[in-house]
Amino acid sequence: MATAHVNGIDVYYERSGHGPRLLFCNGSGATVETSRFLVDVLGEGCDVVVHDQRGLGRTSIPPGPYTMADYATDALGVLDAVGWEACRVVGVSFGGMVAQELAVTAPERVEKLALVCTSPGGRELSSYPLHELESLPAERRAEVALSLLDTRFSPEWLAEHPGDRMLAAEMAKRREGDKSDEQLRGEREQLLARSHHDVTDRLHRVACPTLVAGGRYDGIAPPANSEAIAARIPGAELRFYEGGHAFFAQDASAIADLIAFLTT
Repeated sequence: MATAHVNGIDVYYERSGHGPRLLFCNGSGATVETSRFLVDVLGEGCDVVVHDQRGLGRTSIPPGPYTMADYATDALGVLDAVGWEACRVVGVSFGGMVAQELAVTAPERVEKLALVCTSPGGRELSSYPLHELESLPAERRAEVALSLLDTRFSPEWLAEHPGDRMLAAEMAKRREGDKSDEQLRGEREQLLARSHHDVTDRLHRVACPTLVAGGRYDGIAPPANSEAIAARIPGAELRFYEGGHAFFAQDASAIADLIAFLTT
C-alpha cells in the first residue's frame, strides 16, 4: 500500500503477486477495494500494480474537468513510482479506455495489452453514456442498468439463472453504496471524461501484442466496439465470451484465457 504524488495529485496504489509486471486499470466507479477479487486472481500469475484512479477511492479528488489524457498520465506516473520502464497492461471497461490512451501515447512502455469490455470512443464507437443514467427516475435507471450489464437480463432470465441473478444483485449493491457529495463528484467527473474518450484514429500506434476481449451480450460496450478496436490495432486478437459487460464473471474460460495471454 502506497501513495505517489503524480500529475499534481496523490494517487493510492497497491502492488501484489509474482510474475510478469502488470498494470491493472479499473472500470467506472471501481476502486482497488471493489476489484480485490480480480486483482488477487491476476496476482497468482503476475506482479500486479493497481491504483485508485483520480476522483475515486483513496486517491485525490481534484477540481474538474478531467480528461482521458489525465488518467493515462496518472497511470504512467504510478509506473514511474514503482520504477517500471515498461510492463503489461490490462484495462477493464473505463480502464480499457485509459489503457488505450496510455498505449497510443507511450507505446514504448506497454509490453502486452489486454482490453476487456471496452470501446475506442468517438461518435460512432463510444460505450453507453453512463453519465446520462442519473437523470432517469430511480426505477427506470435500475431497469436500464440491468440491461446494460447483460442484454439478456430480464426478470424471466434471472429467475432461471441464479448465478446471473447474484451478479446483478452484487452490481446493484455496489451502485447503491453510501457516498459523500465529494465522492459522487469524483465519480461524475470520471464519467464526463469517459464521454469524451476517442482513440479511434490513433489505435494504429499500439505496438505490442494485444488481446481484445468482449461479452456477446454487453449493453455498455457492444461487440461491434471490440471488433472496431481489434481491426485498428495491428495483429490484435479478438475473443468473445458468453456473458455481458462482466463476462469474466460469467464465462469461466475468460479469466483463464486472460491470464494465459498476460503470462506468456
